[in-house]
Parts: sequence; C-alpha cells; structure tokens
Amino acid sequence: MLRALVLNCTLKPSPAESSSQLLAQQVLDALAAHDVHGESIRIVDHDVKPGVEADMGDGDEWPIIRERVLAADILVFATPTWMGHMSSVAQRVLERLDAEISETDDEGRPLLSGKVAVVAVVGNEDGAHAIIADAFQGLNDVGFNVPSQGGVYWNGEAMQSTDYKDLDETPEKVATTTETLARHAAHLATLLKERPFPAPPAS
Repeated sequence: MLRALVLNCTLKPSPAESSSQLLAQQVLDALAAHDVHGESIRIVDHDVKPGVEADMGDGDEWPIIRERVLAADILVFATPTWMGHMSSVAQRVLERLDAEISETDDEGRPLLSGKVAVVAVVGNEDGAHAIIADAFQGLNDVGFNVPSQGGVYWNGEAMQSTDYKDLDETPEKVATTTETLARHAAHLATLLKERPFPAPPAS
C-alpha cells in the first residue's frame, strides 16, 4: 500500500476550520480509492523553525515531520492564497525541504527522487496558477516528481467572504480535477516504487 502525507500550510491552528484542510482531505479521499493510505499535518500546530537545515535545534519540530515526509510515497502540499502568494508557512516548508537537495540514498540517488508531490490551493483571490507553478518548481528542485495534472485549486469570487469550506457542495470541476490528480499521482508513485530511477555511475 502506498502512503500519502498532507502538509497543510494554513495559517489557522487547530481546531479552527481550514479550507486548505478540506481540499487536502478531498485529495486524500480520492487517493484512498487507489489504495493510498493518508494522513495530515497542520504545520502551524508545530514549532517549525526558520532555516534551510534538516534540524535547526532548540525545540525544532521539523525533524519529526521530515521523518513522516521520508516515509510517505506521495506528498500533498496544501496552501491558502494570501496577497496573491502561497502562505508564509508554505514558503517555510519549501525552505526546510531545501536541506534535502544534498541528501542521497545508499546508491547515490537523491533521497526524494522516488516520491511524488501534488499541490492543492484555495483562496478568495487570483494567484493559484502561479502558486502551483512556484510550488512545483521548489518541490521538483529537492527531488519530488510531479505527475501530469498534479495541481488542484479553488478560487472564490474576488474580495468576497465565502470560503471553500462554506460551499454547499464541491464544484464539479474541482472534484473531477481532484480525481485526476489522485489517479495520476498513485500511478506515478506505483511506477517509481517498482522501477526506481537509475543510480548515478560509480566514480
């Protein structure tokens, strides 16, 4: 069975309702249809220090989260849109993942090269496409693989107060995109598990 992990980068600590969490959970539910077991971490509930090292010391809780990232086959990177950008929490997660660029497995492959990443974005303003593009670039830089159509988003009407979690039902386009994302992510993760990238030649 494949494993998925949501890193929910909402600015709202638990137990506050989170539109990012709702969309991320819908991604997990869609992945479950492909025998993917999932769990979620709300980053603001943990003391994740700023920095670009795997462990910033002094109570840093990122190392515990990092172990769960390494144990997962699929990462679901979920963020709200604020002022047209991903949340500051999401940016911090990318910065912490930067430490993985130099990490390799026993055969010299990038440590994250066998893993898949998808992105979920919600917001009441434009910016989702740019956020997904930025997230894809950062996640791919550190080793994750991005599947075809691996992003899903919902944008509410500009300058209005309705959030994704306030909708009476999931919009059809969001639902079908989520299903496609899950299908492609599970497929790619299965392929990478069965046939890992080749190791670099011995020097």
